[in-house]
Amino acid sequence: MTTTDGDDRIRRRDDEEADIYDEDGNVRGDFLALVGAAIADRDTLFLRGNVARLHESEIGDLLESIQPDQRLALVRLLGEDFDMTALTEVDEAIRREIVDQMPNEQIAAAIGELDSDDAVYILEDLDKEDREEILAQMPFTERVRLRRALDYPESSAGRRMQTEFVAVPPFWTVGQTIDYMRDEEDLPYSFSQIFVIDPTFKLLGAVDLDQILRTKRQTKIEQIMRETNHPVPAEMDQEEAAQLFEQYDLLSAAVVDENGRLVGVLTIDDVVDVIHEEADEDIKRLGGVGDEELSDNVISTARSRFLWLLINLGTAMLSASVIGLFDASIEKMIALAVLMPIVASMGGNAGTQTMTVTVRALATRDLDIYNAGRIIRREAGVGILNGAVFATIMGAIAGIWFNDYQLGGVIAAAMIINLMAAALAGILLPLLLDKVGADPAIASSVFVTTVTDCTGFFAFLGIATWWFGI
Repeated sequence: MTTTDGDDRIRRRDDEEADIYDEDGNVRGDFLALVGAAIADRDTLFLRGNVARLHESEIGDLLESIQPDQRLALVRLLGEDFDMTALTEVDEAIRREIVDQMPNEQIAAAIGELDSDDAVYILEDLDKEDREEILAQMPFTERVRLRRALDYPESSAGRRMQTEFVAVPPFWTVGQTIDYMRDEEDLPYSFSQIFVIDPTFKLLGAVDLDQILRTKRQTKIEQIMRETNHPVPAEMDQEEAAQLFEQYDLLSAAVVDENGRLVGVLTIDDVVDVIHEEADEDIKRLGGVGDEELSDNVISTARSRFLWLLINLGTAMLSASVIGLFDASIEKMIALAVLMPIVASMGGNAGTQTMTVTVRALATRDLDIYNAGRIIRREAGVGILNGAVFATIMGAIAGIWFNDYQLGGVIAAAMIINLMAAALAGILLPLLLDKVGADPAIASSVFVTTVTDCTGFFAFLGIATWWFGI
């Protein structure tokens, strides 16, 4: 393949790192074109010089940007130069698509070069038979470590932890510890603290590396160690572990089993991923789209959305039945049919606002039994205030529109009632769902919308029927 100006512009030099992104943060079109041409021409020299040397996150973005049929071809052409860590940077559908087409021998060899947390991240998506075959090809110690991590519940700290760590006994000196770190080859690539353990591996404390560097060699570790800051139980949910990092500004934390023995370490880079995943999950659940990914096909995407659309259909029929109670009134006064969607829409939007704030506060543990009463009173006040303001605005508009200020008063009263109901439903329903153990993120939106629709229609049509005697 002839070298072009584009090749020269993209290819990395030893003293310079190429930027593959455009000003909007997307992978550059010219780079995608060059990679696509190199894949088509099987130009491994170009791919190894311009793709294999990218950071794993950049390779992940590249894999998500190229065509599906080019992904596996790229992995095959790179061979041993392909960084499997990049698969932790893509969504699950793409990761499975690539891994399912790779020989288990190649996966086992590649995973052996990864940190244990990244290896577990890839292995947990595989079928049990493939996973066991891959593990069987790995060295005994590494196999035991990975199996132990995989035995912990999904979304737990044990699944996220890195099983490589530095641990020393308390009677060692600083000098012995430094010599151990220099001579021992089987240590993590990077770490910020050393853990102190007893002969049974029970966690006693920790020492930061900067403390090691500032202390004389003859000083014993037990003299400078401190109690471990907030050790994380391996069974703890990963979201709770992330909240510990946020609350106490941790860079890393020891992970212990039920007996207090050190089994791994949770690092800030993993916690950032957890925070991103949990926020992404909450947003998707609020929309009722489940675990879908952008790379999913039409069938799987439609399937993931079907259940909540079906539930929404049922709640919509409930709202329609409320309207049906007042069909005679609507026939006599067509203006009611014109105005009633406004009442329901305003209530739905107000309820969604309150619900979003509530669900997020529950997820971050900022809302609990101690401040719930105050927040409920605040939201009720907001509902009344906004209801009064928009009731005045809409009442005036309706009175002028239909030349009937009594009708304006009716919709104003209904607006106040519905915005008050929306505020209460937006906070009380998520609290109730959380209390009974249901996920408020995935269940609240449908129920809040149902409450605001039914309340809005019933209040507006009911008041109109009573007031006008129709």
